[in-house]
Amino acid sequence: MSAAALTLVASPPRRKSNKWIVALSVTFGTLMGAIDSSIVNVGLSQIRSSVGATVQEITWISTGFAVAMVMVMPLTAFFGRLFGQKKVYMACLALFIIGSALCGVAWNLPSLIVFRMLQGFGAGALQPTEQAILRQTFPLKEQGTAMALFAMAVMVGPALGPTLGGAIIDNFHWSWIFFINIPVGILGFVMVWRFVEEPEDIRLAMRAEAVKQRKNMDWLGIAFLWTALIALQYVLEEGQSQDWFQSEKIILLTMLVAFAAVAFVIRELSAPAPAVNLRLFLDPVFSSGTVVSASVMAVMMSGMFLLPLFMQELLGFTAMQSGLAMMPRTLVMFVTMLVIGRIYNRFHPALLGMLGLALTALGQFWLSTMNLDSNASHVVAGICLQGVGMAMMLVPLQTVVLSNIPRHRLSDATGLSSLLRQIGGSMGLAVFATRLSSGGVLAREAMKAHLVEQRPEVFNRLLAVQAGAIARGVDPAVAKQLSIASMYGLVARQGMVIAFDQMFVLGALLFAVVAPLFLFVRRPASSTADLRNAPPQHVDVEV
Repeated sequence: MSAAALTLVASPPRRKSNKWIVALSVTFGTLMGAIDSSIVNVGLSQIRSSVGATVQEITWISTGFAVAMVMVMPLTAFFGRLFGQKKVYMACLALFIIGSALCGVAWNLPSLIVFRMLQGFGAGALQPTEQAILRQTFPLKEQGTAMALFAMAVMVGPALGPTLGGAIIDNFHWSWIFFINIPVGILGFVMVWRFVEEPEDIRLAMRAEAVKQRKNMDWLGIAFLWTALIALQYVLEEGQSQDWFQSEKIILLTMLVAFAAVAFVIRELSAPAPAVNLRLFLDPVFSSGTVVSASVMAVMMSGMFLLPLFMQELLGFTAMQSGLAMMPRTLVMFVTMLVIGRIYNRFHPALLGMLGLALTALGQFWLSTMNLDSNASHVVAGICLQGVGMAMMLVPLQTVVLSNIPRHRLSDATGLSSLLRQIGGSMGLAVFATRLSSGGVLAREAMKAHLVEQRPEVFNRLLAVQAGAIARGVDPAVAKQLSIASMYGLVARQGMVIAFDQMFVLGALLFAVVAPLFLFVRRPASSTADLRNAPPQHVDVEV
């Protein structure tokens, strides 16, 4: 065979569209997916009565969504190599829109669960694909700004969901929490189709790897992965309701998770073309940053669950009022992230991250001082402090964690980091919800030991309540029982306050525990990073 020189020139990405238009285009889908992870929670009561489900059954519309999301997240790069990043994003966004429309017209619980899973399958690839596209679109010096945009979409969504859901439920039918996704999703789809372009160097690298991947399809690895994720998500979502390891089903599923996870790791490290590139964890910056992200997400997601519950159950807020009380944190995060994104390159990322952790922990400690007399201003002060800290922490974390990853591997890395953030959030919710329940019982039982009539304050309280009931015409014997019930009701509420406060303290301590991991989070040398992230300029291939 005669030698012929084939010259492949992969010039720097040529983008007809402004980078900010690209960022806005891909953020629509991520924001909707993040909102939909929490927006349904405020409407569960109305949905339950409409589809005729029990309290236990209705939780599956959230569980199904979460399970579907985690099944897709780690395979984002796998699908991207086969079909292209842009096509995968558009297909998943279309699937999310169709799933939203079908959820709005669901006629019973099984159909709603299936359609919510369809939504989840679509939402699963949106976050990691957006993160990869933003990293490939923005120049190195503006990576902090790009990751600030991504972090805002990921964090603002769950925070905005309950408020938006409460407003829709109060004024419209519950189906509109799904229908609202359709026009926004279509706008995002059109913008991605029109403005987002896949860089040429990424397309060439993906095409080369797709050839190898098609010859060595890793079906066994995918099977192990999905088995582990489905079982794990079920354990985390349903474990508390089944009394955790008192249930044989939970024990068996936990053993299945362990077996499938080990088998998956062995398979991916030995497969010729692994579906998920676990070797990325050999990079200490990526691995430590991902662990910090998952840990932070565990505490933050539990806080987004605990605080509205505290306001509604103990302070008497409505769903709308609690959502509005949480809005200042979202606004503070939005402004702070924009500022941090602009000044990111002037400070060491570990310094910003650890200072952010300290402020977030301080906000947690502030919330732990709440009691039954607390008002909205007490809550707002704590969550605004948290908002500043979260923004200072998340921007460097999301930026540096991918700094050593080659451009064509970004979708692999973002899929893994998104998956671990999602699992971290689910684990945090499971642990904190369980500790909250048991902590309330322990605190209540501890206080009951002091409820004896020989104590003047107890006797006077019972007497005052009894006298008030008698004054309203209640029989004295019944009035005495009412006074005792009132006292125990107050103790139960106070026990829950103590349990909530303990959970906020626990969250602050967990932030302190993960703080040392930020020492691994460091920006690479400028020259190295430029070389690593620059597209290949000229490749000669001799045939």
